[in-house]
Amino acid sequence: MSPLPPFAAVVLAGGRAARLGGQPKPQLDVGGRSMLDAVLTALDGAAPRVVVGPPQPVPDGVRLVREQPPGGGPVPALAAGLAAVGGTEVVAVLAADLPFVTHALVGELRERLTGDGVLVVDDTGRDQLLLGVWRTAVLRTALQGARPHTPLRAVLSPLAVRRYRPPVTAGVPAPWTDCDTPAELARARAVAAGRLPGGKAG
Repeated sequence: MSPLPPFAAVVLAGGRAARLGGQPKPQLDVGGRSMLDAVLTALDGAAPRVVVGPPQPVPDGVRLVREQPPGGGPVPALAAGLAAVGGTEVVAVLAADLPFVTHALVGELRERLTGDGVLVVDDTGRDQLLLGVWRTAVLRTALQGARPHTPLRAVLSPLAVRRYRPPVTAGVPAPWTDCDTPAELARARAVAAGRLPGGKAG
């Protein structure tokens, strides 16, 4: 089996998390580490790793950039991230609030990259737009001319996208589990602490 090509990573870490008291959501703790740290760990081996969002702590070697205009939504955030990854041909694009995403899943996506990109489909059949691996140049072209607050789905819909529904082991949280509400955050923390069986928290 031929080695996988090098890849970069863009993590979208913006938003005010109004439903979580306005706290910086990526910095919230789940299982003893911030959700952003969990996502960056899953992206180990990517170079560069770029976080897009407001000023916040990031590990050494991770670049932090800001979308323009600030708060303009995922489309300008993704554009800012892609501008920072240089000439890398492949890029993983993830949300920063995926506390149970794994390095293995990122590898599975990289292995399945055909056409323009590959993204995860959850157990309800919903595309997880911020859990995928893409051809960098294709994404840059798709984003050209897109205005702030344009839905990311509209930008990605013309692309040749492969969909991957990863197997989920009983008792293990689904990798697409996110934390948008206090209830989802509380459930994710309980699952991480072993107080609840794994499963969908978001």
